[in-house]
Amino acid sequence: MTPLPLANSCGRLEAAWEVLRQIPDPEVPVITLAELGIVRDLRETAGGLEVVLTPTYSGCPATELIQDDVRAALAAFGEIEIVMQRAPAWTTDWISEEGKQKLKDYGIAPPGPASGPQPIRLVHRASLTKLACPRCGSEHTEKLSAFGSTACKALYRCLSCREPFEHFKPI
Repeated sequence: MTPLPLANSCGRLEAAWEVLRQIPDPEVPVITLAELGIVRDLRETAGGLEVVLTPTYSGCPATELIQDDVRAALAAFGEIEIVMQRAPAWTTDWISEEGKQKLKDYGIAPPGPASGPQPIRLVHRASLTKLACPRCGSEHTEKLSAFGSTACKALYRCLSCREPFEHFKPI
């Protein structure tokens, strides 16, 4: 990833944003950190840039790697300071529409809305709604496991096309 020429302050920040928009998520490389909503802000400092990141959850094992990837990608901009902002907590509502489509195209059912008033229920919300298979579109699916390859995903199977798939849980 080669940054654009470093011009005036405004052009410099836009060039840095363009670089940030290209950094893939280490766990789901089809989607970028920006599309996931992990990159919250970018500010110019006297010696470089300050990047504000919000991890998907506080125990995410990829957090250190994400910080290293951001520093490496932005190295041409000078000193890179990473600020980990944990409040407000990351939510799947921050995933861009393009990011959700990329997840679906990759075979991961994207999350539905997580925000807004939610009624209190004694059962998991995902079990109350139909989840469409990202491969064939059928809503004839079943949950196999509350956890997929990472804690933020669940494992499902389509009963129509018989293919397993992961679902990015709404949080």
